[in-house]
Amino acid sequence: MEAAAPTPDRPHIKFWPKRLPRELVVPETSLWFNLEVSARRYPRKPAALFFGRELTFLELHRQAEALAGWLQQRGVRRGDRVLVYLQNCPQYMVAFYAVLRADAVVVPVNPMNRAEEFKHYISDPEAKVAICSADLAAHVEAANAELPESQRLEHLVVTRYADAMPEQFDTPAEAPPAAMEAWLRSDPPLPAWATRWADALAERRVPGPATAQADDLAVMPYTSGTTGLPKGCMHTHRTIMHNTIGGGQWGHGSAETVTLGVVPMFHITGMQYCLLSPIYSGATVVIMPRWDRELAGQWISRYKVTHWTCIPTMIIDLLGSPNMARFDLSSLRYLSGGGAAMPQAVAERLHQQYGLLFAEGYGLTETAAPSHANPPERPKLQCLGMPIFGVDARVVDPVTLEELPPGEVGEILIHGPMVFKGYWRQPEATQAAFVDIDGKRFFRSGDLGRMDEDGYFFLTDRLKRMINASGFKVWPAEVEALLYQHPDVQEACIIASRDAYRGESVKAVIVLKQHAKGKTSEEQIVAWARENMAAYKYPRSVEFVDALPKSGSGKVMWRLLQDQENQRVAAAA
Repeated sequence: MEAAAPTPDRPHIKFWPKRLPRELVVPETSLWFNLEVSARRYPRKPAALFFGRELTFLELHRQAEALAGWLQQRGVRRGDRVLVYLQNCPQYMVAFYAVLRADAVVVPVNPMNRAEEFKHYISDPEAKVAICSADLAAHVEAANAELPESQRLEHLVVTRYADAMPEQFDTPAEAPPAAMEAWLRSDPPLPAWATRWADALAERRVPGPATAQADDLAVMPYTSGTTGLPKGCMHTHRTIMHNTIGGGQWGHGSAETVTLGVVPMFHITGMQYCLLSPIYSGATVVIMPRWDRELAGQWISRYKVTHWTCIPTMIIDLLGSPNMARFDLSSLRYLSGGGAAMPQAVAERLHQQYGLLFAEGYGLTETAAPSHANPPERPKLQCLGMPIFGVDARVVDPVTLEELPPGEVGEILIHGPMVFKGYWRQPEATQAAFVDIDGKRFFRSGDLGRMDEDGYFFLTDRLKRMINASGFKVWPAEVEALLYQHPDVQEACIIASRDAYRGESVKAVIVLKQHAKGKTSEEQIVAWARENMAAYKYPRSVEFVDALPKSGSGKVMWRLLQDQENQRVAAAA
């Protein structure tokens, strides 16, 4: 397809990489079929490397089929939702594709979520089966027990990370730090109703014919928002497939690619770049279950990693390693990421010392990861990039929806083949998330940005109330709802606090109940939150106040508190 000529509303065409088509022709097949093809093409090639142990494409296919048969034998039917609650590991790959092979829907759950948070992921999608790691089984058990019997899970498959690891490491470079190894090899007691991973596969169940079609639901990741509990984003095989293929093409991906898989696979970015796209292209993923800069440096060097999609804080951490001079980064060809802006000084060091250009991108759970990306041939710093294959992105006045000229700040709207179909059983939220312009259905990102004269997009602020902590999105309404369960909390408001390393951190402004004043400390609130919330989500600091500022209608004026916090930080600086 020939590239269109630049127009005032599409100036980025002038800078579009000549090697790439403007739009993609996406297969009318399921995501499962991608694995089937790669297993036939590259049966003995490693799909994954985990502490030196290989999982070949053929073995991945075999295990996924066996687990799919087990799921169907336990009653999983077409369109049913199955929870996958794991850190990055080969079993995550197997579980993901097993659910797809069973014609079911993957519901990825953040493994940092605790029992109280996990209940919602059982009840809302009406899941009856979950797949988790041994260290998280207790959370599943506790969450399940607190739900009415009619809403509970019926089956649980549990794996140890050590199930996919070698008994001994060939070299010290493959070995994790002692604390990480103890966690990976842990074998806590399991709920009586759980089935061990090895036992499920050992049944060697054969699934029925794969019948999923391109427009069937495939994946339902959850995203939070300004109000209420997290909402399921309905993605079909087709919407996910678009970025699965496009992400590889954009970043020079191929069967020769070796990817460092450290961005969490439960997250839409990790799902695309560390799981789906590599499986499609036949690439190898070097899987890291948790970030560790020394391990990352050693594995990039040992396995000749070519592609790394990450969060800028990871690169900052790696460059700060005292062993940096020993690491060989010469194999890296493509470095990309998002979630936070790459500092200019760090980007310049990457380019000067290693010849690497960092290509930032932009996307949301609702857009199956990227809707915008910087071309690796011509990236701009602190920039979202240009609209990718088939995307029509506009900057509009948030109220009038009138399109704004380059340089003016407005809300970013996105129309494209990767946009989700709506929120699970949330018709009002779905309707509010979209707007029709020129006969097209645009998703309202809730992000404020501008487009420059070259057609590159830049983020300037948020319409939605959200905190970005090291690339993890924290929605204040969700944290506030959890804080209200503390027996000493009368009122709570969550705001962002500047953090030199994480970018932003979570701060709680709290009014204590009368009986707790002078008795409950900030440290006790933080400790309680740490026990009941995901690690990235709990407040790192707490401020007690006598009352929260409120508007005439009784709404908490969080923006005023945020402005006061910003002024305090500025004064201290």
